[in-house]
Amino acid sequence: MGQSMVIIFMVLSVVAYSQNRYEPNWESIDSRPIPEWFEDSKFGIFLHWGLYSVPAWGPTDGSIYEKYAEWYWNRLMQPETPAGRKFNDFHNTVYGDNVKYQDFVKDFKAEMYDPHQWAEIFKDAGAKYVVLTSKHHEGFALWPSRHAWNWNAVDVGPHRDLAGDLSEAVRKKGLRMGFYFSLYEWFNPLYREDVDRYVDQHMLPQMKDLVTRYEPDIFWPDGEWDYPSETWRSTEFLAWLYNESPVKDHVVVNDRWGSETRSNHGDFYTTEYDLVHDQVIAGDVIHHPWEETRGIGGSFGYNRNENLDDYESSGFLIHYLIDKVARGGNLLLNVGPTADGRIPVIQQQRLRDMGDWLRINGDGIYGTRVWEGAPGIDDGTTLFYTSKGNDLYVISTGWDESNIVVNGIRPPEKVRMLGYGGDIEYWVSDGSVVISPPALTPGNNPSPYAWVYKLSGALLNH
Repeated sequence: MGQSMVIIFMVLSVVAYSQNRYEPNWESIDSRPIPEWFEDSKFGIFLHWGLYSVPAWGPTDGSIYEKYAEWYWNRLMQPETPAGRKFNDFHNTVYGDNVKYQDFVKDFKAEMYDPHQWAEIFKDAGAKYVVLTSKHHEGFALWPSRHAWNWNAVDVGPHRDLAGDLSEAVRKKGLRMGFYFSLYEWFNPLYREDVDRYVDQHMLPQMKDLVTRYEPDIFWPDGEWDYPSETWRSTEFLAWLYNESPVKDHVVVNDRWGSETRSNHGDFYTTEYDLVHDQVIAGDVIHHPWEETRGIGGSFGYNRNENLDDYESSGFLIHYLIDKVARGGNLLLNVGPTADGRIPVIQQQRLRDMGDWLRINGDGIYGTRVWEGAPGIDDGTTLFYTSKGNDLYVISTGWDESNIVVNGIRPPEKVRMLGYGGDIEYWVSDGSVVISPPALTPGNNPSPYAWVYKLSGALLNH
């Protein structure tokens, strides 16, 4: 190769490198395209597991946030608040006021924890990724973090790398693995005395250790609200994550990087029980990639105070997934394991029903995008729409024998109901496509929850 060609090659290499180099500021960080796998996946499993899984208690009344069993320690330290009084009354009655939260570590044993069984449950549920609380606001780490000496699951409690074992099992099932990580820690002395030293000497090293050790597909921070992203040095970490880390090409992150960042920065935005900044967002189409998080019940951490009526039905959860996907989002559905390492049977049952439905109807969910021509989504909506290439999917969440009329599309090449073996009658009338629902019987009904019509070739230039 001649000298001039070598110089040209070097210049082109530098240009290509600089184009993919992200600077530690939000304008640069936000310019990174989100890896496509995330928007294709649609459904993931959230796992809240820690010392709070030992008392496993929260009230079932009050505001959404007051029901969170994973906030047990925080509520104990706020006895003057309405929620704090409930937690303290329970704690003092059951354990006595001499038992401290830290004492629960001896009962967090995970003796029945089988990560391969968990991974099988999640795969059968139709989930495509899993996000585990590597460290919640209590600061207890589920991996052998040297920055949490004697306050991690290897040094004490289970004496086991809970995060590493699950990561390995999940990936063996072909699912992607991610980690939730709390930026702040309620009662860490360093955090309370000097947040800058905490970030520099504790938080950032922990985050980088988690990434380099397990190479997650998702990094899911939380607990960001006390300080702006500048204090957390979030763009500095993200520049490292996107430029130098072993996951730079495929990792995705959420929007919880500082008090000002939710719905403003991050690969995907997050909502929680249909709330963002305490505002209800149900019914809106969000055009930036986004993800809804919620529990099967009212808590993220396992709450043994919840009864059957506190858990959502399988039908509700399937309809909930459909609603989020039709509005351009993913659903990260939370499972709360017990302290001994079991997925509660009622939660397994809900997941199995979701998986059974997705095995038949997943073509209308996975890999789809919003159909821009869809009617608005209101509270009483029972028809939802997704698109994939030139195909349109019409999803009915309430069975109705009335004809379905779809406007703004061309005559499809074929219409079929996923999982149904018979023909679907349809015709064009005044420029609209009219679908006649089939006569379903217990013997040919593909689903008790929702029905998906695939209109092949109904969209042009999508």
